[in-house]
Amino acid sequence: MPNRRVPRAFSLIWGSGKVIEEAAIEGGLHAPALQLLSYEDGEKKGQMAIRFAAYDTDGELERRPLIINERELSSLKKELDRSPKMKALLKKLVAD
Repeated sequence: MPNRRVPRAFSLIWGSGKVIEEAAIEGGLHAPALQLLSYEDGEKKGQMAIRFAAYDTDGELERRPLIINERELSSLKKELDRSPKMKALLKKLVAD
């Protein structure tokens, strides 16, 4: 897992807050990351969201869609097991 401090601040046009959980791995051309965001200010204040993100080889957040290869899923799942709140939200996404 990349070594990024959690919690840490984030800021978007519609609100800001903290990344409170992160499941991330080192990939080839980028580092895929799932982040649990907790909004503290702005129109989303009090809400939580999951950001699907990728970091470049210099550790900077990329401004493009996240693509996760099939071979990366097991490593990312292991990291997600360390993020119980985010894992619970993702289960709602795939539940029948």
